[in-house]
Order: sequence, then structure tokens, then C-alpha cells
Amino acid sequence: MNKPSNEMRILADNVLRLSKLLTRDRESLPSQYLKDPDLRLAYLRYYLPSNMKKVHLALSDLSLHPEFLLSKPRLRVLDLGAGPGTALLGLLAFFAQRAQRPSLTCVAVDRVMENLRIAEDLFNSYRTNKKLDATLKTIRGDVESADYASEDPFDLIIFSNVLNELFPFDEDRIARRVAIVMTTIGLNLAKDGSCIIVEPALRDTSRELLEVRDGLVAQGAYVFSPCLMSSRCPASDNPRDWCHEDIPWEPPALIKEIDKLTGLRKDSLKFSYLVLRKDNNSLSDMFGPDAFRVVSEPLITKGKIEFFLCGMRGRKLVTRLDKDRSPLNIHFDKLTRGAIVSFERLRDEGARYKVEQLTEVIIHKHLQG
Repeated sequence: MNKPSNEMRILADNVLRLSKLLTRDRESLPSQYLKDPDLRLAYLRYYLPSNMKKVHLALSDLSLHPEFLLSKPRLRVLDLGAGPGTALLGLLAFFAQRAQRPSLTCVAVDRVMENLRIAEDLFNSYRTNKKLDATLKTIRGDVESADYASEDPFDLIIFSNVLNELFPFDEDRIARRVAIVMTTIGLNLAKDGSCIIVEPALRDTSRELLEVRDGLVAQGAYVFSPCLMSSRCPASDNPRDWCHEDIPWEPPALIKEIDKLTGLRKDSLKFSYLVLRKDNNSLSDMFGPDAFRVVSEPLITKGKIEFFLCGMRGRKLVTRLDKDRSPLNIHFDKLTRGAIVSFERLRDEGARYKVEQLTEVIIHKHLQG
């Protein structure tokens, strides 16, 4: 077996340093950490390939709506706190896979000039390689400088791994983040536009996104997805609960090698996300008021399998005893976190739902990036 090169060991060490700053040592994370060339290279090599895919789920949600929310021939996109253009690369990759490819007019805003230079290079290279009709304008600026709609308003606004880095030690950070999102939407988003927020799947960052979500709803924002309702999030009530996605992913060889050297593991895409609208279009329009989203992994114990469900009826555990497994409910075995599901003849026992032999399980959507 070949020994890793010195260059690879240095890269792995910097990936591990960045990983610690983004997780357990978040209090030490510099506000402009990608100014550090070693951390920037670690991000580009290790984090960018997975992070660019995290915007796909929100885009997939929007593309499912019967009003074809992404079907315009031209889409204007604003990426705030763009870094090296990660989310915009994800946007290009998403449309490169589709038969209908809109013309994309993109604007990337970041405080670090080197990030914007890299974003421009990566964007142009990917656009050319995939033969996409897309342009990019870069602006050195802050997320807080909210008015960027100098021409037409934007059809998509993206905050990708940005909000959690704003005012991290301020007691009023949630209110300030809510204010930034609401102001940005108000000044920049088209009446039929969407705002996508992606955040890390850590408990603290995901819980804070729930708080931001509830603050936005209280101020009149409409939640398109992942929630199937726009009322207060029921997971907010229990400090041990948080909501995140976990999508299987086959990492490239370089990332596998870095994982071996560092002890890290990046074999799935873990993140939290939120899609907002100015109008009241919602993913629930497609599935009706009785649909649920699965918000947990399967909870398997002797003689039964359980999941937590969330929908217009609230957040509640659903149970199926092994002895009640039947052809009607066999799809219960296939449920995964993020799936959208409904039931016929589901028994409501108050504290939980029960899937019985005559309960029919209907899966509408599996989670996919």
C-alpha cells in the first residue's frame, strides 16, 4: 500500500483543523476563515464537493410543484455569503442534469475577494464544461448589505452555510438573522421567487435555524419546504429535538483518502434547509393536509419499528408492530428520513399513531438530492 505524500498529509491536517473549527471549536472560528489559504484549500478539496450538492434537495422540492416554480426561461439568482461559489456550482450541476435548462443570471456576494476570484473561475469552467447558458457577477460585500436588486428582482436567493456564522455570540442573534432574511427578501426577491437557506446539521445550528424559521413565519414569511405547514415548528418545544436531512452519498477517492488519514467520515450529506416564498405556494399543495414528513431514522426495537412524523397535525411517533406487517403497510419498511408519506386507516392513539394490518402506507416522495 502506497504511503500518502507529504502534500496529502498536510491537506489532511488542514481538513481536520477546519473540521474542528466548524464543529466542536466553533467559538474559535474566525469570521473570515476562508482568508486562510490552507483552510481555503481544505474547504475546496474536502467540503465543496459535498456542500455543492446540498442545494439540490431544495431545488428538487421547487421543481415538483404543479405551478412549475423553476420553469422560467431565465432565472436571476443571488448567492449571499457565496464563499468560493459552492451553492452556485450546485445550481449549475442541478440544471445540467435536466432537459429544460433556463438561462441563469447569477450574482455572488462575499467579503473575501479571493473567494470571489475562485468562484468566478470554478463557475466559468463548469458552465463551459456543461454547455450551460449562465453568467456570474461578483460583488465584494456583506450579507447585511441587503439591497442587491439593482436591475430586476431575483427569482432565487440563497443563504448557504451563512446564517449560523452571523453574530454567533450575540444574545439577539436570532432576531438579527430574521431581520436580515426578511429585509433581503423584501428588497430583492421577486413576488413569485424563492429563498433557500442551508445550514449545518449540528444540533445547535439546526435548532437555531428552527428559531429563525419561527421568527420568519411570525413576520409573514411562507414556508415552502421541508415543512408541510407554516405554523410554529413542533420540534421547537423540546431542546433535544432538531430537524436535519441525511442523504446517502458516494464520496470521490480523494475524500475517502482524507477520511482514512483523519478519522472523519463523509459518506452522506447531512444538513438542514428551509425554502421560503413570498406567495403561499407550498410543497403541501401536492400532498394534501393529511401528509407527513418522516423526521427521524427508523427506531427499531424488539417487535416493532417506529418513526417520528411531522405535518399539519403536529409531530408524533408512529408505530407498527412486527405482527401487524401486511401487504397494505409493507411500504412502512421502506420509509427513510425526509420521505413524504400518507396513510389510510391510521389509528390515532393520542400520544402516537399506530399502523395496523389494514392501514395502507402511501409513499409520495423519497428524500433525494
